[in-house]
Amino acid sequence: MKICLIVIDAQESFRQRSYWNQALADAYLAQQNALVEGCAASGMPIVRVFHTDAPSDASNPFAVESGHVRPLAGLADFEAAATFTKHRHSALVNSGLDVWLTQNGIGRLIVSGIRTEQCCETTTRHASDLGWEVDYVVDATLTFDMVQPDGQPLSAADIKARTATVLQGRFATVCTVAQALERAVA
Repeated sequence: MKICLIVIDAQESFRQRSYWNQALADAYLAQQNALVEGCAASGMPIVRVFHTDAPSDASNPFAVESGHVRPLAGLADFEAAATFTKHRHSALVNSGLDVWLTQNGIGRLIVSGIRTEQCCETTTRHASDLGWEVDYVVDATLTFDMVQPDGQPLSAADIKARTATVLQGRFATVCTVAQALERAVA
């Protein structure tokens, strides 16, 4: 089965947000880079996805005009087999990614990137519903602490654990970087 790594929204736009946490980002980048390097070494296609949204002016870090819709500093350099821009949470909505995956005979996706519980999880669920097998590499995703509706804090670690729990066995195989790379050559 042909496999593809998808790196979702690993872009400088997030560094401009008030919730940015460099320590969490450093841990994420170590895992994301190991995954990128392992996939590249095996000759696997790697797809880059950027997120853009309105308003289209320099004050919005997710607008192309801001200059922040570019690879996250510290992300391993890689030659993308394809690059897509999305405007919704799922990388499969009106981006052309689904067409590219089908045309290239991809049967399994390895999902990684930013944010764990938003674009990465949504893309995983959508891909599974469309029939792709998905390896979700929770260690190679990044999210940030949040506040629950009742005002209680919710840590990034708890968000990752919740995401892994709801995806495992239903929408994806939840993997570490090492497991995803091992599964890719099996």
